[in-house]
Amino acid sequence: MDYSQKSPAAIAEALGQRLKQARLNRDLTQIEVAERAGVSRKAVLNAEKGKAQLEVLVAILQALDLTTQLDSFLPPQPPSPIQLAKLQGKQRQRASGQRGKGHGGEEGEDKDTQEEPEW
Repeated sequence: MDYSQKSPAAIAEALGQRLKQARLNRDLTQIEVAERAGVSRKAVLNAEKGKAQLEVLVAILQALDLTTQLDSFLPPQPPSPIQLAKLQGKQRQRASGQRGKGHGGEEGEDKDTQEEPEW
């Protein structure tokens, strides 16, 4: 199914129908799923209509033992090279705050103030 031309409501409704079919395939009632998920029966009913909060949806997926498919649904997203470069730049800026404190090889630096590694 091509979701690029569908409205968010239509996609949510299709996901709700899939959720309902998964429940029926496991021969579970809405009440049984609700009890397993720790939500109300109305929350399950709304999810099957495509109108559920994300946390409720995840609880229902857990109750139906469908969480293993979440990585297929929305794979983990690595940071983009641009975001990674920005993040590294911020890290470098924080590290550079120590410049000139014991790293410049200044004359008269007390040897006792240098830390020795404990290994």
